[in-house]
Amino acid sequence: MRTVTPKRSDIRHEWHVIDADGAVLGRLATEVATLLRGKHKPIWTPNLDVGDHVVIVNASKIAITPRKGRDKLYHRHSGYPGGIRTQSLDELMARHPERVIRLAVRRMLPKGPLGRAMLKKLKVHAGPDHPHAAQQPKPYALPERAIARST
Repeated sequence: MRTVTPKRSDIRHEWHVIDADGAVLGRLATEVATLLRGKHKPIWTPNLDVGDHVVIVNASKIAITPRKGRDKLYHRHSGYPGGIRTQSLDELMARHPERVIRLAVRRMLPKGPLGRAMLKKLKVHAGPDHPHAAQQPKPYALPERAIARST
């Protein structure tokens, strides 16, 4: 039996919009990474970008426990000696909520040129509005396990 590699004409990139209101960060990121890679499609191939475009709205309303907001740290380095800067999840959510989701998804994608091409298809917006209406994105319902339960 021969292995079938999809041609460029076989690949269709759809657009999905996801409402992140009340979603758990890691579970949301895994769903988004799956859509970006194209693993939900029968033509998925590990060395090709067959994934879809994903638009995330309400990024500032993701569910984060108070302890994780305080204890989870994000580091960046300027490249100079002593140039490391550290922020907690709460601080980063206050300034750039879309960056939190982008970093979580980025770390779940392949490293290298293919992963960077997949990450370009992710659009994250802090509020409920997005400028991608012309692409006619379809609403994507997150699974029940990705939504935070209120106890």
